[in-house]
Amino acid sequence: MAANGDTLTSQSYIQHHLTNAKACFTDEGLSFNYACSDAGFWTWHIDTLAWSIILGLVFILSFRSVAKKASTGVPGKFQCAVEMIVEFVGKSVKDTYHGDSKLIAPLALTIFMWVFLLNCMDWIPVDWVGTLSSLIAGESWQTIESGQSHVYHKIVPTTDLNMTFGLSFGVFALMIFYGIKIKGVGGFLKELYAHPFNTPWLYWFNLILETIALIAKPVSLALRLFGNLYAAELIFILIATIGLYQLPVHFVWAAFHLLVIPLQAFIFMMLTIVYLSMMSEDH
Repeated sequence: MAANGDTLTSQSYIQHHLTNAKACFTDEGLSFNYACSDAGFWTWHIDTLAWSIILGLVFILSFRSVAKKASTGVPGKFQCAVEMIVEFVGKSVKDTYHGDSKLIAPLALTIFMWVFLLNCMDWIPVDWVGTLSSLIAGESWQTIESGQSHVYHKIVPTTDLNMTFGLSFGVFALMIFYGIKIKGVGGFLKELYAHPFNTPWLYWFNLILETIALIAKPVSLALRLFGNLYAAELIFILIATIGLYQLPVHFVWAAFHLLVIPLQAFIFMMLTIVYLSMMSEDH
């Protein structure tokens, strides 16, 4: 997995597993990975896109299936789990969101489950999918073992800043939408320039302060999720580099993620609800 035929080292191993599979259009047409190093902005992280879409469909189809088969009798284990999740998210929205939009509860459920499933990919050992991808791409086992693979596959979408910022910018767009819908354009702008100091000669200061605070919300939302999952993935990779996959330390760290993975999904969901509630309040 070393670049350009170099000997495999711990550094190159870590770098390989923290590199996304890329696709771009060059003068030669559709290109991948190394050919996209100078492609600039129009480079797609195809592993992030693929896993995000697949896991999004897993959520939609599985919950839809439960909803269609739901009965008033004794629920099955999966139906019971889904009902518990829906009730938990519904209670969280009811306790936190102070508006009357019917979109917030399904939005919160979607965010919680999607981010949770994206985070769950962190439990898959880093070498499994990467090795499988290399074999599917036609590389020999000897090439993979010697560290000369040129196929990348970063399996945890939430360790990609593009994904976490994409999620947070979606939340930001909803914040602006609800702010303008409920308060009107004038009311929305007034909260930016007339708060916290409702004095005309301090409007310029308010505008700077409130604009920074507004932009900080989606930025912090994205960086918090990215930072926690990236650090977790990096530790898994470090464990793999020193050959601890067969020792209890790997399983202890994986067990610790039983708390980290749902907690990060919950935090992202709750902050989304809080931000939307703040924008929905007409002062």
